[in-house]
Amino acid sequence: MAADTSSPAPAPDELGSGHGGRLTLWGVAVAVLAVSMFGGHQRPDVTPGAPPRPSGVTAAAQADPHRVGEALPRSEPTRLRIPKIDVDAPFTTLSIGASGQLEPPPAADTNLVGWYARGASPGEKGTAVIAGHVDTKVSAAVFAGLDQLTRGDRFSVERADGRTADFVVDDAESFPKDDFPSSRVYADATRPEVRLITCSGAYDRSVRDYTENLVVFAHLV
Repeated sequence: MAADTSSPAPAPDELGSGHGGRLTLWGVAVAVLAVSMFGGHQRPDVTPGAPPRPSGVTAAAQADPHRVGEALPRSEPTRLRIPKIDVDAPFTTLSIGASGQLEPPPAADTNLVGWYARGASPGEKGTAVIAGHVDTKVSAAVFAGLDQLTRGDRFSVERADGRTADFVVDDAESFPKDDFPSSRVYADATRPEVRLITCSGAYDRSVRDYTENLVVFAHLV
């Protein structure tokens, strides 16, 4: 069975003109959006290697990780590329369903990431939220290696307008789901930022859920 992992997530009044948000992995209440990841207990045997030069990252971004790129207009993301951990995945949009919960990407597709469509788009000013499964009952999933990302690593998001938004990682932290710092993770940013989110920590078989969420903080370069 897939795990139902819930945590706090974005409230509309924190999004700043409808952008940004607080999402951790699928599920929503009246004023607080709680997101939960479907997961399993299988973890891949991933051996970190030297990060390759990301093909989607510009030379300027490689040269100066501290620069902040100029905000792009709103456009839906189409593909996420994280060369260091071999992620090359299409996007699906995440929205709140009839049940009042944020619907997750299809559990059967392990190579798919979701974008919280009520938030900023990647590259747009604000906080864009991208979530993915760490694993399923049968195999590792798209964000199985997300915990390997560290400060200075690069990734890119291809967009429907034909532009590529390049990002550099600022930080990566895991937070207990029962003490998730929503205001820090989902605060509406004054520059283009992204949060990559998945499940982490121990797997609690009694509730079929992970105990933590891993959040990767990044900004546009």
